[in-house]
Amino acid sequence: MGIKFFEDRKYFKLDARDTSYIIAIVDDEKFLGHVYFGKRIPDEPLDIESLLRINEYPYVPSKNNRERMSFHDSFPTEYSTHGLGDFRESCLVVKDSNGNSVCGITYCSHKIYKGKPTLKGLPATFGDENSCTTLEIICSDKVLNLEVTLIYTVFENLDVITRSVRIKNNSDNDVTLEKALSACVDFDGIDYDIISLNGSWARERRIQRVPVSFGKRSVESIRGISSHQSNPFIALVDKNANEDYGNVYGFNFVYSGNFIAVVEGCQFETTRVVMGIHPANFEWTLAPGEEFIAPEVVMVYSDSGIGKMTRTFHDLYRNHLIRGKYRDRKRPVLINSWEATYFDFDTEKLLSIAREAAKLGIEMLVMDDGWFGNRNDDNSSLGDWYVNEKKIKGGLKYLVDEVNKLGLEFGIWFEPEMISPDSDLYRAHPNWCIHVPNRTPVLCRNQYVLDLTNDEVVEYVYSRLRDILSSANITYVKWDMNRQLSDVGSSFMPKEKQGEIMHRYVLAVYKLLDRLTTEFPHILIEGCAGGGGRFDPGILYYCPQIWCSDNTDAIERLAIQHGTAMVYPLSTIGAHVSDCPNHIVGRTTPFETRGYVALAGTFGYELDVTRISEDDRKLIPEQIEMYHKYNDLIRTGDYYRIANYEDNHLYDCWSVVAKDKSEVLVTYIQVLQRPNSRSRRIKLKGLDENALYRDTETNRLYSGSALMYAGLNITGLHGDFKGKLIHLVKEK
Repeated sequence: MGIKFFEDRKYFKLDARDTSYIIAIVDDEKFLGHVYFGKRIPDEPLDIESLLRINEYPYVPSKNNRERMSFHDSFPTEYSTHGLGDFRESCLVVKDSNGNSVCGITYCSHKIYKGKPTLKGLPATFGDENSCTTLEIICSDKVLNLEVTLIYTVFENLDVITRSVRIKNNSDNDVTLEKALSACVDFDGIDYDIISLNGSWARERRIQRVPVSFGKRSVESIRGISSHQSNPFIALVDKNANEDYGNVYGFNFVYSGNFIAVVEGCQFETTRVVMGIHPANFEWTLAPGEEFIAPEVVMVYSDSGIGKMTRTFHDLYRNHLIRGKYRDRKRPVLINSWEATYFDFDTEKLLSIAREAAKLGIEMLVMDDGWFGNRNDDNSSLGDWYVNEKKIKGGLKYLVDEVNKLGLEFGIWFEPEMISPDSDLYRAHPNWCIHVPNRTPVLCRNQYVLDLTNDEVVEYVYSRLRDILSSANITYVKWDMNRQLSDVGSSFMPKEKQGEIMHRYVLAVYKLLDRLTTEFPHILIEGCAGGGGRFDPGILYYCPQIWCSDNTDAIERLAIQHGTAMVYPLSTIGAHVSDCPNHIVGRTTPFETRGYVALAGTFGYELDVTRISEDDRKLIPEQIEMYHKYNDLIRTGDYYRIANYEDNHLYDCWSVVAKDKSEVLVTYIQVLQRPNSRSRRIKLKGLDENALYRDTETNRLYSGSALMYAGLNITGLHGDFKGKLIHLVKEK
């Protein structure tokens, strides 16, 4: 079993594949202390007291109560609370009926069991009795009569431990949670770096690495979504850690709204990491008997660098987070109408694209924004989810049937969470948007956000989705969300619950997605939020893929997809071959290279196939054949980062190795050609060093050890923005 409790020494030991995590019960009052997180170690002997430093000044309160505050301010607590002397970053702030915000929890009991519980109303990783074990540590604040249950699950065949918290009010009075984070880990020393994924619209998830120092550094979003600007992921890494070497501790929040991750270098040269729902604009009132469940944090440890952390996240999410029909299936090659037509289309235009697409082997047509209400630009009609038959002549079913006759599936775009001021829905229900009374709601993209804390609004949205999806043979939905939340207020929530709106909004989105995936399990849903503004594990629980970025330029995508793939599987990354000059940056890259970059994702097209050059058109069948040849490997294999264009400014390279090491696909992109230079040599990773591998193009034979340690020369590329694939198959 992956979790043991040592009764005599009063400590818990959680063991994943190569990872140990240790928690101890300390002193007469039963404080919970964090002992260790890292490389797997034996059960005994362990000097718990020394690791916790409770045999040093200021000792424990039973021995030195006059310095109780000093104890709290230095003790590596397992779940930090506010107001009793721990002045480092806290996880829990509770305001009682007297208006005081002081809380302290101690151990009461625990239970250990096989399997993993669900989190009511929330997405979370899942596992059965054969894959994981769960520990629940029940703590309490006896003054507040507040029960705090710390929930840990160990995935025993992966280096993964998940955490969440359940808080229950057992008192006779209301209490208000002002902060309720999900995880806290104290590390010895401050000699670490922090890796985070930051950016903005069209340049999401760029890798940032900065040193830990005294004081706090946070990665956060208060935008109502996980955001383009900051992804809900951080890693704490050794100073010398790289792709293949060093200790790495990854933290990812399974949530799609406001979040915060804080790394604090503390006064005694320790480092605290906390993660959870951002306390800004958050309050949650618990009446007597009520409970609050905090979303899940996934913790991954790697003793072999960033790459091993990445592959652990990929394995976890592919097998224990993503669900549904398409989890383990190749996705259809689609062509999306957005960059092909924007709002300027009708039935015949879409059918003309579909006819040409069918000839080339494309498998699905997706009708993007502009098919509903009076939507001819982005200034109106969100919320009016009725087919505009002036554009979709003959109706939606006619269009879908005609597309199906061509052998293509059909997909459709929605932005269900939004409302336009110029819409029939807003004119009928102006109070259905999120707003503060007596303030004119703030516009973004000339639209507002629907108030999903109102059940009537949720029912309206779902009924319109259901009606459209039931009216024709639709097998794909692109669920978009193009603005952030501001002037947050609700006409339907009482004033004392206005602080709950942000979290209730996210819960409502999950409820909508859960209903949709339950009623329409055959539909492939792609998450989207202005591109990559909500690329997080919470969305992946409902949507097996997410549109990575509105920036489809192949060279820009190298950095965007690299950062994304640090945490999220290639099978989740929405990636298309788009038009050139690129609509975002104006760059022209070879059609072939665009295909190689999009191959490291779901693969599809974002262009008007009737208007591209004949040379480019002829490449589409070859690219689709390439996709079908390699997608099983790309979707299920182990991802290795070989070189990073953001670092070297010249080239990019990655590979995917089959789980049984039977084959490898290497993608090399030459961003800039160098004058008067020799061939580039790369060294592969993850192969069977005792095996022989044959290049399927040249038929040349290599040993696995030579490929990894001596290297492979890249030749035959002349010019900028060129690429090539190298496919090597193990000799039997």
